[in-house]
Amino acid sequence: MDPVLFAKDLTRKPETMRALAEILESSDPWASLPAAQRYVLIGMGSSKYAASVAAARLQAAGINAIADLASNDLLPAATPGTVVIAISAGGGSRETKAAIDHYLGRCPVALLTNKPESGLAQRVDVVVDMYAQVEEGGVACRSFQHTLAMLLALEVHLRASTIDVPALIRASAQACAHLLDTWRDWLPQLTERLVGPDGIHTVAPARRFSSAAQSALMLREGPRSVAVACETGDWSHVDVYLTKTTDYRMLLFAGSKWEDELMNWVNERSSTVVAVGADVPGAAMTIRYPGDEIDDVALLTEVLIGELLASDQWLKQQS
Repeated sequence: MDPVLFAKDLTRKPETMRALAEILESSDPWASLPAAQRYVLIGMGSSKYAASVAAARLQAAGINAIADLASNDLLPAATPGTVVIAISAGGGSRETKAAIDHYLGRCPVALLTNKPESGLAQRVDVVVDMYAQVEEGGVACRSFQHTLAMLLALEVHLRASTIDVPALIRASAQACAHLLDTWRDWLPQLTERLVGPDGIHTVAPARRFSSAAQSALMLREGPRSVAVACETGDWSHVDVYLTKTTDYRMLLFAGSKWEDELMNWVNERSSTVVAVGADVPGAAMTIRYPGDEIDDVALLTEVLIGELLASDQWLKQQS
């Protein structure tokens, strides 16, 4: 992994997202996916984060879908009507390979990947390209964003929603461009607020939990910082205790109806919160960007703030 090239990969987000929007306007990448009674989404790390949000959205729309770690010894059974969608940006995850082996011959298997030329792609029934292009830094960043976008396109393919995915992708590209153009205005203050002796906590609503999980992963994977993700409502049941004993600092992706209780606790205990995407009373700082009032734009965009923080910390370690 290379911190300089990772930073470069982030700057290309608007470009590759706009290119993806063009592709999705003229084609359905999921056209070859067999119809199913149940969809099982599997992956590791970033892929699992995106899959979990996608499966929850499909369930909410009445479609039988589940997301699981490819490493799980208790993978869902390949019952009649099951279609598996494996996600692997690099096409080489050992655990995902093993899970695909588990399902091949039992049910149709599709692979969503950024490397459609990989050996793994040659073995499955359907291959769907993410079109995130080569990530030179060796860190899944654009491919994570493209995975979410492609899973939104899956929703439309399955008639679980009628969202205009190309329009959402273009809005996210514009939002990313804004954050990349303005980071010098907000990143120093963000760093001052969040980088402390006891790590960084990232929090998001369940419907966008991927943003918290991926942001924490980027902070661990690049600068090797202590970072932990939590869901906003669950925070008051599992993470609140740390506000009493640590220098607690939170990056809060706004939009949960359960934020009031969280903010009551952090304000009472003088913890630090930086809010993203909305003005949250009691937050020490707020970061806004164009389109952040649209939940699906936030889903595709907001993780860039955590990625830019991780990139800056990683680059500073090299200097």
